[in-house]
Amino acid sequence: MKAVHFGAGNIGRGFIGLMLAKSGYEICFVTRNYKQVTALRQQQSYVVTMAGETKEQWRVNHVTALHVNELREVKARVADADLITTAVGASSLRNVAAQIAPGIELRLLNESKPLHIMACENALKASTQLKKWVYALLPAELHEAANRLLSFPNTAVDRIVPHQKNKDPLSVVVEPFSEWVIHQEALLDSFPGIHGVKYANSLEPYIERKLFTVNTGHSSAAYHGYLKGISTIQEAMQDDRIRDRIEQTLDETSKLLVDKHGFDEQEQQQYVNQTLRRFSNSALTDSITRVGRSPLRKLSAAERFVRPAIQAYNLGHGVTNLASSIASALHFDYHADPEAEILQLAIGQKGADHVIRRHMGIPEEHALHDEIMKEYKRIQIFKV
Repeated sequence: MKAVHFGAGNIGRGFIGLMLAKSGYEICFVTRNYKQVTALRQQQSYVVTMAGETKEQWRVNHVTALHVNELREVKARVADADLITTAVGASSLRNVAAQIAPGIELRLLNESKPLHIMACENALKASTQLKKWVYALLPAELHEAANRLLSFPNTAVDRIVPHQKNKDPLSVVVEPFSEWVIHQEALLDSFPGIHGVKYANSLEPYIERKLFTVNTGHSSAAYHGYLKGISTIQEAMQDDRIRDRIEQTLDETSKLLVDKHGFDEQEQQQYVNQTLRRFSNSALTDSITRVGRSPLRKLSAAERFVRPAIQAYNLGHGVTNLASSIASALHFDYHADPEAEILQLAIGQKGADHVIRRHMGIPEEHALHDEIMKEYKRIQIFKV
């Protein structure tokens, strides 16, 4: 079976690529990185190491690569693929659509075999968004064939892969835990399956469980740790006050998840405990500034802090610790992060209350707005 995967970064190689290889796929990575293209073509394999006591290793074979500018070759690969996946970041999916549309058009003109296209991104309904952009680039007369032969199942994905520099630039170290959930109802009869994935009729519970537990907790550790001058997530988890703050934050999101989606309370607590162990994995070194990067995105209304805080508040749950995490994120002023600089410029010119109102969508009359501002000012005094 032939897979075309867009994005040859650590997630692409260490998570999606590994699972596809275990399922018997030959993988062609499509990437902007010329060095990766050259190395993948020459080596035709790479090693994935599990960050744990055993340091289990897997060699991913039968791989090659194309550069995104090799348009004719990318078109041919897409036209002949059995599966297309992405791990490029949700903001880059519009570019992927432009890269795959010519190949899809060619296969539709030839009434080729059915094709599944999955955006494995840290975003809600990423595949649906990719479908919208692909259809916009296809001739209208091919939409009927596209409806019959193409499927864009949404997915939920989870694996921590920190930034790293290895002697072999293709090798990658990942945490042992991973989860890939695919929307089952969107699959066509021809789907051959992928080893190790879960299938669910409703993805929202899994996406929100991951977003409100793993992403909320991870970012909370980063922003609280940054305020204390800590360098890594693993160090932050060793700080009793920070760990306690994260646990209380995840207690707030857990109450929401149990109420909204009907998760078993004990199972959710086990999921939280597992998540905290993942953050504490001493075999990984994940920098505070990497996890905290892009604070504007993480503070947006649909993301890991504001979304659960508003929903929890509306259900009558306390959100004190979520408000504290939001306030800590507002103080993230890492100079090498463009979004952090934009955030601090906006706060400096118009105030934190303006950012809370306009960027997060929380009006001044909302109780959460007041709670965030109180915590923001408390941290400000502490910093001085």
